[in-house]
Amino acid sequence: MDVGMLLEYGWVLLVLIALEGMLAADNALVMAIMVKHLPDDQRKKALFYGLAGAFVFRFGSLFVISFLVDVWQVQAIGAVYLIFISLNHIIKKFVLKKDSHHDEAIGTNKKQSGFWMTVLKVELADIAFAVDSILAAVALAVTLPYAPIPNIGGMNGGHFLVILTGGIIGLIIMRFAATYFVKLLHRKPGLETAAFLIVGWVGVKLAVYTLAHPSLGILYEGFPKLPAWKITFWIVLVSIAIGGWFLSKDQGPLPTSEETEEALKREEELLKQR
Repeated sequence: MDVGMLLEYGWVLLVLIALEGMLAADNALVMAIMVKHLPDDQRKKALFYGLAGAFVFRFGSLFVISFLVDVWQVQAIGAVYLIFISLNHIIKKFVLKKDSHHDEAIGTNKKQSGFWMTVLKVELADIAFAVDSILAAVALAVTLPYAPIPNIGGMNGGHFLVILTGGIIGLIIMRFAATYFVKLLHRKPGLETAAFLIVGWVGVKLAVYTLAHPSLGILYEGFPKLPAWKITFWIVLVSIAIGGWFLSKDQGPLPTSEETEEALKREEELLKQR
């Protein structure tokens, strides 16, 4: 690889890591909400199964998509799906005014599901997050220059390795750094919306790639790799990220469990005094 290609691959990988971090934090938070009603020993087992499921489904999705990546129908479905989950998040949060941290997961606690039913729901959430993650990664990687590495499935080896690396880092973040990202999302809640806007914009990129597929020919086949389109895509993506940071009100640090307990005790004492 020449220096220019390495820089382009490195830049895409950095963006992918940041996006994976936000999605992994969201995934970890959903799992924590889903299992918190279980006893300690069962909770740990459910989280372990959830992490194992995330690993299996994420890499399973990658190997499946590596064989289907050039099928325009699959690309189209992926583009529509990414745009849908972006719009779904925005409509729920700003139009319907629902809590973005997953009504379904919170509903699980109200129903007090048993251990294996909870594990099943965690695994189903893992499948959804795996699809989100891999489709977003594929959309970012497919327009990269072809690396001089043998194909894996139907995908260029360089593209596959970028997506694989991003997926591994996403799992590491979910396992070890999710707490930091959850705190960051609490402090800057606009980052969550920015992350979903980026997912939607990546879906637009995949849609452009689909429309330029030789079997459709709606757009010029080389359009997704034109410098003007690439520059436009990255300017918009970076602008969304910067806007998400600076336009988000700083909510302060996430309260510790001790602080939360003390606040609850104070409220109880005030209620007794009344």
